[in-house]
Formats: sequence, structure tokens, C-alpha cells
Amino acid sequence: MTDSDIIDRPSPNHDARPDGQEIDTLVLHYTGMPSGEAALQRLCDPEAKVSAHYCIEEDGHIFALVGEDRRAWHAGVALWQGASDINARSIGIELVNPGHEFGYRPFPPAQMAALKSLALDILARHPIPAARVLGHADVAPLRKEDPGELFDWRGLAGSGIGLWPEEGSAAVLESAVGQALKRIGYGFTDEDLPAVIRAFQRHYRQNGITGGADAETRRRMAALLAVID
Repeated sequence: MTDSDIIDRPSPNHDARPDGQEIDTLVLHYTGMPSGEAALQRLCDPEAKVSAHYCIEEDGHIFALVGEDRRAWHAGVALWQGASDINARSIGIELVNPGHEFGYRPFPPAQMAALKSLALDILARHPIPAARVLGHADVAPLRKEDPGELFDWRGLAGSGIGLWPEEGSAAVLESAVGQALKRIGYGFTDEDLPAVIRAFQRHYRQNGITGGADAETRRRMAALLAVID
């Protein structure tokens, strides 16, 4: 990918990262709006006070909204591994998709190919561990569902972006599910556990978003922990 493959669409919605803050997280979103142009207008609207570093259209066009050296306003109230200012340490990419509210649909091959190229470039510039390539739902499970269960996390991991551990025979005990999710990085209180399980399922067990810790879900948790511990 070259700079000529990226279209500048500057957003005013950004500020300085804290001094010395390393970029160690990549957060993927869907736009959740009826069209890509509507999403770009909102991401560039100073009244909206939201933005991302990049936005990728369904046809694969990439728009650069905020420089990577600046803090874009994409994650909102979020938490991962005890850190609450996710915007300060992350790069945010929005994928044009109407989302669950406006007709959620699969992410087209051209869009996923563009994402893979862009993400690999980002990973080459910043020390982002595979376990910190996350969805918005991972860092904000009580508020967000994106990029959702139709997003190809497995294919992304196959390209060297993020993790997709294959399910084994070992499983996290039912009594230890909350502890396992906290070890992975999710932040929550006990009453929020079903929402956090749904977020985990949207990322790692996409064939059933139940909020329940069934055996397959617990095997996926064990497989992920074996990789990141």
C-alpha cells in the first residue's frame, strides 16, 4: 500500500496523545449508519465530537481522517486490561457497514482486502501485539456490538492481524468464566457478565451469540488463554 491509495478526508475531531504514550492497540469498528458518506460526514463534523484515524468504504476506498500521531475520538467510554483511555493508546479504523440497526451485512472482499493492507502497514509502524487487535465491542461490551459476528476475524488472523486460536478439548470451568474473561482483558462487574460473554462470542465464537458460557465458548476461552498467557 502507498500513500496514493489513501484519500485524505481530514476530521477536526482529535487532540494530542499523552506525552510518551505508546500506540499498542488497534480497534476495529463498523460505522453503523445508512451510508458511507453519512458516516464520513459525521466523523468530520466538529459538533459530533467523534472520529477515527481511517474509514474504509465497502468498495475498498480508504479515507484518512486523523493522523496516527494524534488521538482520534473513536472508542468512547472503554476499558481493556485495566486501561480506560483506549483512545490515547490506539488507532481506530471504521468499516462502512449499516450495522445491526440499519441492516447488518457481511463485509465485502474488497473492503476486507483494504483493511488487511492498511492494518499490516499499521502493525509495521507500531508495536501492537496480536492480542490487542480488538473490536469496539471488546473494549466497550456494554454499549457496542461492532464490528459484530459477521466480521471475518479468522481470515484477518490468517493474514497476521490479531488472533484466532483453534478450539481444543480443554475448556474453562463454568465457575471460572468471569476470571478468564478478565485475564483476557475485558473489564466488567459480575452483573455485566452476559454482555461480556456476547462480546467475546462476537469475536471468537460467532455461530451463536447467546451470552451464555456453553462448552464451545469455554473451549474458545481456554484456547485464547493458552496463546496469550
